[in-house]
Amino acid sequence: MNPTLAQRFDRLALRLAELEAVLADPRVAADPKRWRELSREQAEADAIVVLWRRYRQREADRDAARAMLSGPEAEDAEMAALARDEVAAAEGELARIDAELQASLVPKDPDDHRNAFVEIRAGTGGDESALFAGDLVRMYLRWCERQRWRTEVLSESPSELGGYKEIVVRVEGEGAYGALRFESGGHRVQRVPATESQGRIHTSACTVAVLPEPDDAEEVQLNPAELRIDTFRSSGAGGQHINKTDSAVRITHLPTGVVAECQDDRSQHRNKARAMAVLLARLRDRERSERAAKEAATRKGLIGSGDRSDRIRTYNFPQGRVTDHRINLTLYKLAQVMDGDLADLVAALQAARAAEQLAALQSSA
Repeated sequence: MNPTLAQRFDRLALRLAELEAVLADPRVAADPKRWRELSREQAEADAIVVLWRRYRQREADRDAARAMLSGPEAEDAEMAALARDEVAAAEGELARIDAELQASLVPKDPDDHRNAFVEIRAGTGGDESALFAGDLVRMYLRWCERQRWRTEVLSESPSELGGYKEIVVRVEGEGAYGALRFESGGHRVQRVPATESQGRIHTSACTVAVLPEPDDAEEVQLNPAELRIDTFRSSGAGGQHINKTDSAVRITHLPTGVVAECQDDRSQHRNKARAMAVLLARLRDRERSERAAKEAATRKGLIGSGDRSDRIRTYNFPQGRVTDHRINLTLYKLAQVMDGDLADLVAALQAARAAEQLAALQSSA
């Protein structure tokens, strides 16, 4: 292994010991936010250090076996055979652990563990696009069920023929953003619409934006003078409460024109809090996108770019296939994907991003 990398893992082992000592301090336990951050760092460091210690042990085993082959023990045919087997086994395990250790060096996005906001908007294709937006909503909700994540609709604008012109869903669960982040972009569907009388295949599109939910403690302090807060009556399905009170809330950030609204709850106060959370997430995403644009030279691939204009995926119903254009992956399991089986897509996208980051890390080493 590269000596520089070995030193890096040795330093991480020292950091792990330091973290364990700090977490034992009652003053740290009394600060929930700091304790969570340090616990997460400790868990990640521990997993890597366990691998590193195993690597060192197998190095020692291999060197000891090699010493036997060059010593008097080599005259014993049985001992020599055992030593050669040990060398081969150790080198095989060392190669595997080395690959895992290098992969562990890939920088982790601090937002990956967060909850997420999933925003879906109908695009080109009129009513068929809105219907497809409804299909995407169901797909993501089913995927979240499989992950045992909580979901709640924050705002929606239903289409007259079904589906949605726009919908925002909050997803709560460990790693939600890290798994859903790759869904940001343009989603294209090719199929015969329910409104098509002559059986012709149409192409429609929707856009999806996935934003990490900010921690309360990290929320940007916005100037109240830069916010316009409007209340209005909730739209949607009927009921005794609907249209009787102005419980829905829309917040506009005047300097940027960014807007967020929530109408899901009967409480205006809770709707305002949720709308504010969405607004902050959108502002953070805007800042992130502007920063990413300045660093475009280092982010040439589409993986995780979140560019809304990217056509990232095509759902072809006549052929029963789904194609992710960023990694040239085609799966002939469209029905399962639309039913929320996104495991293969998510795993492939995460692996591609990790490989890209590792390659960049190695080229700069």
